Amino acid sequence: MEADGYSGVLMILAFLSLVLAAGLPVASPGASRPNVVWLTVEDMSPWVGCYGDDTVPTPHVDALAARGTRYTNAFATTPVCAPSRSTLITGCYATTTGAMHMRTGNPSQACLSRDPAAYDDIPSYEAVPATDVRCFTELLRAQGYWCTNASKQDYQFKVTPTAWDQSGRQAHWKNRPDSEQPFFAVFNYTGTHESGTFPGTRRKKQVTDPDSVPIPPYYPDTPAVRADVARTYDNIAAMDQWVGKRMAELEEAGVLDNTVVFFFSDHGVGLPRGKRCLHDSGTRVPLIIAHPDDEAGTSDRVVSFVDFAPTVLSIAGQEPPGWMMGDAFDGAHVAPAPGLAFMQADRMDSVRDRSRAVSDGRYRYIRNDMPQRPRMYFVAYSDNIAMMKDIKALQRGGVPDQWQLVNGVKPREELYDSRTDPHEVVNRIDDPELAAVRDRLRAALESWAIETGDLGALDERELVRTRLWPPDGVQPITEAPKLVRRPDGQAELICATPGASIGWREKGDAIWQLAVTPMPLVDGVEYEAVAHRIGFKRSPVVRLDAGKPVDQ
Repeated sequence: MEADGYSGVLMILAFLSLVLAAGLPVASPGASRPNVVWLTVEDMSPWVGCYGDDTVPTPHVDALAARGTRYTNAFATTPVCAPSRSTLITGCYATTTGAMHMRTGNPSQACLSRDPAAYDDIPSYEAVPATDVRCFTELLRAQGYWCTNASKQDYQFKVTPTAWDQSGRQAHWKNRPDSEQPFFAVFNYTGTHESGTFPGTRRKKQVTDPDSVPIPPYYPDTPAVRADVARTYDNIAAMDQWVGKRMAELEEAGVLDNTVVFFFSDHGVGLPRGKRCLHDSGTRVPLIIAHPDDEAGTSDRVVSFVDFAPTVLSIAGQEPPGWMMGDAFDGAHVAPAPGLAFMQADRMDSVRDRSRAVSDGRYRYIRNDMPQRPRMYFVAYSDNIAMMKDIKALQRGGVPDQWQLVNGVKPREELYDSRTDPHEVVNRIDDPELAAVRDRLRAALESWAIETGDLGALDERELVRTRLWPPDGVQPITEAPKLVRRPDGQAELICATPGASIGWREKGDAIWQLAVTPMPLVDGVEYEAVAHRIGFKRSPVVRLDAGKPVDQ
């Protein structure tokens, strides 16, 4: 059909607010556009061979390290999954966006089964970043990347419809419509999750002898502890096979020679005093990044989850936007190394607490804002781990290295030397030899909290009412997008809600396209549009009429 004015082909220049106001990164001229794959695993410390732990064989992870860079100082921003994932997808600290509590809108059913009133004083809400913040995958999609996620989201907010081309168990880079299209793909392995040690969970193949596993000194050496640690290693062995399958998939499809592979976990080990605790055991993670034709290397640069989004953009040839709070450590736009990683732990399920930490890779300073709380408070979900009975028994006694599990309160401040004390059981906060280290890290943490606008001190109801959904704590609704005529005779999709992402699609399509690049709307084809600001309710879906754009 021949185009005739607005009744024919209409060019959309939409999402202009993102391009101009948010500073959408543009790929450098001539920049390479490699594929990027994240192989993420859950609840796992660096308990693999390439990090010096040969308790179980991990040949596939080790092979990945042999063709890439192994980072020795990589840290999660929090020792629990949902706030970590919020930081990974936005490049912003959870303490800045209001995503720091575990979780913001999904109460623990294990907790409610024990205490139906546990969440009576805890509101249900979503994190709300600043108006220029986007899921970084939108920035990749705007540059032509096919972005898939298999399959966990769990970002402390409902994901915008434009964040992924596909998200779910069947999402895959193989599904892209053009085999030449660059892709960013996330694959998430859940078998190492703490629930993998629950008595009722189906066991992986047993490859570990409980009598030979290493037992950290903060645990009691009991049969139950040994069994759970051994089972954790069994899960790691199974995870390694999964990594091998994912790598073989890339190689067999002929795309490995143009793909950068990340391997990392969402936080530390899912055993007591790992997950939910701000020690190395809860926050230090394995990280391997393998480029095509790389050789084995090691980096001691301190990197954090807040750095991952800008790093992926940098690898894709895009300059990270200024609103991202981290620094690219790979790719075309590497930033100077700040040398510090900042971490937080706040409410876990229904148990309120607040701690902050900073590490320079060797020394870790922890500030406990609620020292009256025990370090090992008992979360209903983790109580399913069999060894918890033995951990609780320590409250009736224990050896000096187990003081963190035994004591009913925490010190206000803690300082550890992970080189001489890798399990962080000797608090050296008052050691005069480390006074300068303590003062340096203490000052850095205080400055970080101010500079990033740490919201942790606010009661959650006040947080929702005054910062996230002012003025009354009711979730706003994103305004529906509109198709308008521009002065130059073209048209665009706009949304009255600042910070909204706008998507369009042919009616019946599953994928929402980003309204970024010029594209034709053809007369006679039905189109839909939607808008969504992170943390707000999504707008109603509206019908687009290519022939009748309204004036602004």
